Amino acid sequence: MSADVRFTHFKSDKQPTWCPGCGDFGTMNGMMKALANTGNDPDNTFVVAGIGCSGKIGTYMHSYALHGVHGRALSVGIGTKLANPNLEVMVAGGDGDGYSIGAGHFIHAVRRNVDMSYIVMDNRIYGLTKGQASPTSREDFETSTTPDGPKQPPVNPLALALAAGGTFIAQSFSSDAQRHTEIVQQAVEHDGFGFVNVYSPCVTFNDVDTYDYFRDSIVDLQENNHDPTDYDDAKDAILDADKEYQGIIYRDENSTPWEQREGLTENMADIPDGAPDDAMDLVREFY
Repeated sequence: MSADVRFTHFKSDKQPTWCPGCGDFGTMNGMMKALANTGNDPDNTFVVAGIGCSGKIGTYMHSYALHGVHGRALSVGIGTKLANPNLEVMVAGGDGDGYSIGAGHFIHAVRRNVDMSYIVMDNRIYGLTKGQASPTSREDFETSTTPDGPKQPPVNPLALALAAGGTFIAQSFSSDAQRHTEIVQQAVEHDGFGFVNVYSPCVTFNDVDTYDYFRDSIVDLQENNHDPTDYDDAKDAILDADKEYQGIIYRDENSTPWEQREGLTENMADIPDGAPDDAMDLVREFY
């Protein structure tokens, strides 16, 4: 079966309710293409999401899925992967869900290095609740609740991941379809926790971090003689506040996933006899 055919298998019949032009459309398409390119199928894929504009992404993708509570998606994803190591687990979230209430889970997920991927749609604003400043908003970003800006530096999720011992740290742009797909695919293929922060513009509430801004600002590390296996190079790129980088920022080629280190190879999930063959349809209908 070709990757193009598998890609269509990941498309749900549910129509997204995102604003027209939302960056999450491109982010999700890249996720589905990456899963298809790596040979995965819906029946061996589990997508977890938290709260925010990205929260219903599992509804829009044809796979096992769970729409969880705010900031806890990584906990569900880790538990699922450890219960059934044979599943391809992909967690999706936003900058608010992942770097605010979910920041503690993020740090510990990175350091555990479970073999899964985490895709964060970073639009630098709280879009679902109508435009408040998020952890990654600029210090002078004016909103209805921060008319003079947050007056605090934005969270640097890449720096947090590197400091926590991340083994795969990357950044992509939802509008650069081919490059975004390549980066997510490498995160899926990585032996360990594959983290990708995605520039995913909010066209409704953020008129600063726009498509045009990112197109004009992004520097692709692949074209910049960057060595993703060099820790110091990665640190320099991450701490360069004047650049918006795209690409694989850091990759530990000797990464050993947590479950391999602990000898966890068997499926711990106890599937009862007589479980319905159409369980996936029942799960999707429920959510």
